[in-house]
Amino acid sequence: MNIVELGRPIEILLVEDNPGDVRLTKEALREAKVCNRIHTVCDGMEALAFLNRESDYINVPSPDLILLDLNLPKKDGREVLASIEANEKIRCIPVVVLTTSKSEEDIVKSYELQANCYVTKPVDLDQFLEVVKSIGDFWLAVVKLPPGGDGSGR
Repeated sequence: MNIVELGRPIEILLVEDNPGDVRLTKEALREAKVCNRIHTVCDGMEALAFLNRESDYINVPSPDLILLDLNLPKKDGREVLASIEANEKIRCIPVVVLTTSKSEEDIVKSYELQANCYVTKPVDLDQFLEVVKSIGDFWLAVVKLPPGGDGSGR
């Protein structure tokens, strides 16, 4: 479903350990005027707890989209992708890898682990904002998203 068909805010899980990138990503999505709610976690262990609704995340909504950095503490983004792929309840949630890595190995591995797209974060502030806005425009307004990653439609 796209944003109009959902009739509710899009739930985004941002998995990012850099506070500056979190702030810029939120700002860019706000500027894109996409109706969304962003939930932020700063490491791979928290991301998996959120996705599996464990610990402090029992009552969180299932995200419609995941923005995932690869270079994370505790469990890196590759491990998070592997866990998502292995879990039937959450594997249908689209994952956008948003990272500084330009490594061909990281790109190939991310797609092997079923990432839906791979985007390298630009170093330039204006370009970074533009890239995140374009992700929002595409994934939240154009693409049809599955109902709730847990199959609940919420």
